[in-house]
Amino acid sequence: MKPTIKTSRRDFIRKSSIGAGALIMGPALSSLALTKPGKRLGIALVGLGSYSSGQLAPALQHTKNCYLAGIVTGTPAKAVSWAKKYNIPQKNVYNYQNFDNIAHNPDIDIVYVVLPVSMHKEYTIRAAKAGKHVICEKPMALNAADCREMIAACKKANRLLSIGYRLHFEPHTQEVMRLGQKQIFGKVTKVDTGNGFTYNGDPNAWRLKKAMAGGGGLMDMGIYAIQGARYTLGQEPVAVKARQEKTRPDFFKEVDETVYWELKFPGGAKVTGKSSYNHDWGYLRAEAKKGSFELEPAYGYGGLDGKVNGKPMDIPNIIQQAAQMDDFAACVTLNKQSRVPGEEGLKDMKVVDAIYRSLDSGDWEKIA
Repeated sequence: MKPTIKTSRRDFIRKSSIGAGALIMGPALSSLALTKPGKRLGIALVGLGSYSSGQLAPALQHTKNCYLAGIVTGTPAKAVSWAKKYNIPQKNVYNYQNFDNIAHNPDIDIVYVVLPVSMHKEYTIRAAKAGKHVICEKPMALNAADCREMIAACKKANRLLSIGYRLHFEPHTQEVMRLGQKQIFGKVTKVDTGNGFTYNGDPNAWRLKKAMAGGGGLMDMGIYAIQGARYTLGQEPVAVKARQEKTRPDFFKEVDETVYWELKFPGGAKVTGKSSYNHDWGYLRAEAKKGSFELEPAYGYGGLDGKVNGKPMDIPNIIQQAAQMDDFAACVTLNKQSRVPGEEGLKDMKVVDAIYRSLDSGDWEKIA
């Protein structure tokens, strides 16, 4: 029996950086500085869990176009410690009861929703109604229908909405997009990708509650693999067939453990993917008519590594979240839509919804 690894999701993604080297602030980030002199935009983090504390807040110490201006938390002790650590004035510290008062705070331009998935829709809509632009973590919502409501609310409020797809700003990923979408080695004929880790944490964690997370390894980790297939081909899948396995049913009572799927794309490429809370995966491999390329690790916070036709990619790593947030701040300043708008999150959730339907039906399901 394979030994279990005691690790958290965040730890796994952060440490998935085999051979990636040190992080640097390269041209991919420095070029995002505002095109015209202006103020740095204030970001308020809503939810101070491990991603905010371990990734977003540290990244905001390196951003050029925005800064950590406020926080929203239901834990008084966190409010005190964060305010002290990041020099956040008390008037920019909120809880979930007085959150709507953020509408009257000119220091805060952008609200970043970093909450359990079931809360994404509510706080995205409330932030937009408060007149704030929004970044919402992925997966965007519990289902595609909720995504549509979020998009509509932000458009009605005339506020920009972006989803936390940090990898769209990461240079190895951008190279994969170029190679695949531009067909540098001809038409891509095969894509195989997987993402997962061995979950052995708190059995009562919100990620294992269907009502809060929407699902298990598919929602949490599979969203990366779905994205990987989509941005490698630059196309939208039209149908999916999926199956699942559950080796620890007593632990994963409400949510999926491991899911395997096959996607049909208009171009006819053979595309397979998988997600898991029981396997340590994190790769993307693509084959084209005249070559191949891959990333492994493909989805980590700590850095990515890749090969093209078997030779290492000579590409530096950057602070992904800093690049992501700087880009959105520039979009707000220039009144320009993000490259990862709400519609991008909706496209992924349409695939996820179809995968869950396929798990129930055992057959191919259309993605619509």
